Amino acid sequence: MKKTPNPIDKHVGSRVRMQRMLVGMSQEKLGEALSLTFQQVQKYEKGTNRIGASRLQQISQVLGVPVDFFFTDAPVPGNGAGGFAEASSTAYVADFLSTSEGVQLTKSFVRIRDPKVRRRIVDLVTALAGEEQEAE
Repeated sequence: MKKTPNPIDKHVGSRVRMQRMLVGMSQEKLGEALSLTFQQVQKYEKGTNRIGASRLQQISQVLGVPVDFFFTDAPVPGNGAGGFAEASSTAYVADFLSTSEGVQLTKSFVRIRDPKVRRRIVDLVTALAGEEQEAE
């Protein structure tokens, strides 16, 4: 039977991945900075391997964020049978920003200075997403 990653470990790993991508660092470069292999960084990012406190402190220094950054919007223990509350309503943002497309789109979008152009892009993406949802 395959062991599934703890939701907190997955969340922390996804936040490591998101921040690493936002600063434009490869898994290999992060691994070098931490004296780890890129495979170990992959395991951390997927939540397969739990990140210890001292290692998380090192990662926060390398990526330039406080340690609590990795716990923002983390799932919290709930009173339900599942053991964890439903994912935060902003969890999809972290999921999106943990993809290369999300990082690329965000970096490009924030460089657009004209608010009218930005609004048109949002409208375009909204329209495209609506069409895709109808097709599914």
